[in-house]
Amino acid sequence: MVNIRRSRGYSFEHRLVQRLNSGDWNARRLGGSSTGLPDIIAVNNKTGTLLTIEAKSGTSDILYVPADQIQRCLLVSQMFSFYEKRHIVLAFKFMRKKRFKRKDQIVYEGRQLVEHYRLANVLSKRDEYPVVKCMYDGTTFAIYRNKCAKLPLPRFQMPFL
Repeated sequence: MVNIRRSRGYSFEHRLVQRLNSGDWNARRLGGSSTGLPDIIAVNNKTGTLLTIEAKSGTSDILYVPADQIQRCLLVSQMFSFYEKRHIVLAFKFMRKKRFKRKDQIVYEGRQLVEHYRLANVLSKRDEYPVVKCMYDGTTFAIYRNKCAKLPLPRFQMPFL
């Protein structure tokens, strides 16, 4: 099961990099959590823009970005202070099949594939980083010490949309 999840995540990251590598953008997949770096970094040298991207994909109605992964995006963003515009982007992909348990069996149900892109720059102004929870409808929440509060992260317009 872990290999399926890992390949699903890699596939989403790979596709994001391909979509970003058009026009004036240059993007690379950095290896994600195992390297201590964000999943993707993208730059537009003409506009002086840097994107650090944490990507999550799954079959449930909820996806989570752990606090340490948000912190990595912020640290890398701060490293590249040369770029005037630096954005931390959380990318969420909810797959076409929803997975859930029914009577102790795993069942899949069809639904629309949905992608959400959220700008998380506001988190850089906090002392403590939350776990970010994103719902299928795009609503985001911050989880601090097992307390969940709505976190209205603005939509981010990806360059390829």
